[in-house]
Order: sequence, then C-alpha cells, then structure tokens
Amino acid sequence: MRVLGLESSCDETAAAIVDDGTLVRSDVVASQHEVHARYGGVVPELASRAHILNVVPVVQAALERAGSTLDDIDGIAVTNAPGLVGALLVGLQTAKALAWVTGKPLVGVHHLHGHLSAIYLEPDPPPHPHLALIVSGGHTSLVRVDGHGDVSELGATRDDAAGEAFDKGAKLLGLGYPGGMVIDTLAQTGNPKAVELPRSMTGAETGWDFSFSGLKTALLHHVRAHGTPEGQALSDLCASYQAAIVEVLVRKTRRAARREGLHHVQICGGVAANSGLRTAMTAAGVEDDFRVYVPKPARCTDNAAMIAAAGYHRLVRGERDGLGLDASPSSPLSRRAEERAGER
Repeated sequence: MRVLGLESSCDETAAAIVDDGTLVRSDVVASQHEVHARYGGVVPELASRAHILNVVPVVQAALERAGSTLDDIDGIAVTNAPGLVGALLVGLQTAKALAWVTGKPLVGVHHLHGHLSAIYLEPDPPPHPHLALIVSGGHTSLVRVDGHGDVSELGATRDDAAGEAFDKGAKLLGLGYPGGMVIDTLAQTGNPKAVELPRSMTGAETGWDFSFSGLKTALLHHVRAHGTPEGQALSDLCASYQAAIVEVLVRKTRRAARREGLHHVQICGGVAANSGLRTAMTAAGVEDDFRVYVPKPARCTDNAAMIAAAGYHRLVRGERDGLGLDASPSSPLSRRAEERAGER
C-alpha cells in the first residue's frame, strides 16, 4: 500500500511517499528556521503563512521524487493533532482536498504516533512490546508500546518539555534558534560537572512524570549571577546543562523499563538526535540489559514519512476519517493520558 503523508504541526512543512509503512520512496521537508530565528522561537501566525506557501510545492516534490502521481497513491495520512492549530489546518485542508478530488481514503494521525512510527522506517525496528521515550520541543513522555497504535502513556512532562528546555536555555545564552543542536555541539568539548544544576523529579516517589522548568530557571539565575560565559566556560555550562536534562531522561527510562519488564527501548522526537542522550542511554542499556533503538537524525525531527508510516497501519486496519476531520491542537496521546488529565 502506497501512502502519501503530510505533516504541518509546527514549523516544518513536509510530504512523503511510503510503501507498506516501511519503505520510504520520498521524504521532503521545508524548514522554517530562518523565518523564526529572529524571534528566538516559533511565531504561530508566521508558521501558518509559511505552510500555505510551501505545502503544494512540497507535495509536488514528494510525488516527483517518488516517481508517482496521485493515481498511484492508495491512501492519504495527515497530522491532525496536536500542534499549532493554524499550522495543522493547512496540512489537514490540503489532505482533505486531495482525498476529495482523488477519492482516496483519508486518515488523521496523532503527531506523537508519528514519532513512535519513525523507528519502523529503520531496517531493524524494536519488537512489541517495548518502551518509548518521546522527547521533542513540545513533548516529553514515557510510553509503553504494545502494538501499532496501541500505546499507554506512563508519564509526561508537567511543564517544559526537554526540547523546550534546550531551546530556552540556548536563548538565555544567546545561541540562537533552534538552539538544541548548538548546545549539543558545545557540550561535546565541555565539562558536564563544571556547574551544579538541579535534577528535578528524579525520586521514585515522583513516578514517571518530568519537569524541566526549574532547570531553566536555575540557568537564568546562574547567568544573572555570573554573566553570559564565553569560550571554554560556555562549553562547560552547556555540558552541565545538557547533562542535567539527559540524566533525568535516562534515570526515568531505566526505572520504567525495569518496572515494565521491557528489554527494548526506543527514543524518538527531535531531542533523540542529541549525542549526549544517545550515548548515555546506550550505556544504561548495557548495564540494565535493554537494547536501544533510535531513528536516524533526519527521522527524529518532524517529517512526513513517519506520518505516512503511522497512517498505513490505520488504513490496513480498515480505519477511515471523513472530510469532517478537524484539527485538535491539544489531543492526548492515549486513554491513560486522558485519565491522568482528569485526575489532575
């Protein structure tokens, strides 16, 4: 089955053609980093306008690179939740128009199910069940994956996600946007023990949830007290900041894997490209006897191939969405997430 995937939940306009949920025929991404860099973060209205300009050329490029036409497509998958509502609507309306014109079946895809499906585009994906750590700009979650689309959220961030912590930290240090990659690069030559920074919610009594807002505040106080560092001092501070984020992510993941009795762990989302996290989680896997799976860096960040892969499994199960499908900017990942929200 050949699926056209569309993704426009934040600041990347993407389209891809994927066969049978595993074989990527094309994967085209138009980034908006230059649009938002001057503001130090994503501006929703500007993101929506850029999506409007990019979406048709991106879909055309994906079809051309795959050597396909719309007649060759068996189904259309599009991100409809969560994300910036204006951005989501651009991809969603495009997908619905294509479905209406061609008569092809349409399915909406939760963005995080897309990230969870990116690993199935790799040659050696994890078996079911496995544990997944989703780490991106807007989300940090620990999830048990029992099958395609069959997930249970064990814990999530209560405030800033890991990716937000990286980007906000980079902004405080004057490193530009997006800043996660810059911190990662500088951290590789720094001393992770040079600056003492907090590790929040690491005790067993805190469960599987995360909190990174306190770390960001601690960095702010450090910069106010000592000034913005340069040279080796900047690398040391970046290494210390990154180590504080990574240690919490790894510690929680190890504990969840032990409790769930799982020996396969995937990391997905934009922060999965972070070299410090990859190294630390792999080392933890060796000690605790679990294998770590990470998509290649281009599949960690937002892309449409992962949306097509997730959509494929909905389509083969016979699931369909009508042209009334709407955007849902704050849709939870799973039923357990809804229950947690109700309890709070």
